[in-house]
Amino acid sequence: METLRKIIIFTLNGQQFGVDVNQIVSIEKTGEVTSVPKTSTFIKGVMTLRGETTPIIDLKERLSLPITEETMENRILVVDVDTVQVGLIVDAATDVKDIANGAIEEPPQIVRGIDKEFLQGVAKVEETLILLLDLKQVLNLEETDEVKEITTE
Repeated sequence: METLRKIIIFTLNGQQFGVDVNQIVSIEKTGEVTSVPKTSTFIKGVMTLRGETTPIIDLKERLSLPITEETMENRILVVDVDTVQVGLIVDAATDVKDIANGAIEEPPQIVRGIDKEFLQGVAKVEETLILLLDLKQVLNLEETDEVKEITTE
């Protein structure tokens, strides 16, 4: 029997993305973000989530995707990246799917304007292409250090 991975599905600009459910701490509604001066442009600021000061990152801006208007569907995926809790702003969190490892392929060099370095793979599920993000690449080492600094100030 083929191994299945539980994947949280979310959307950015109409494209479906996924991350392993084990990397998700929680899914929250967007709220007020306190901006932090002198940080990367994709770091929108910090919020207190579950009693912890959490850096909030605009995932579209980080992946160099076109920025769109905020809606009531926007969510914050609270994830753990290298022992740092980070909130990722997404358009909507839509589903949890079991995806067979055999359905996941290596990503091409660029998929819909997103660099391969940010992707773990591409899964085709029911005629839909789901881009599986590699969260460790979404924040590189230098950026992870920047995020850690924000939470310790």
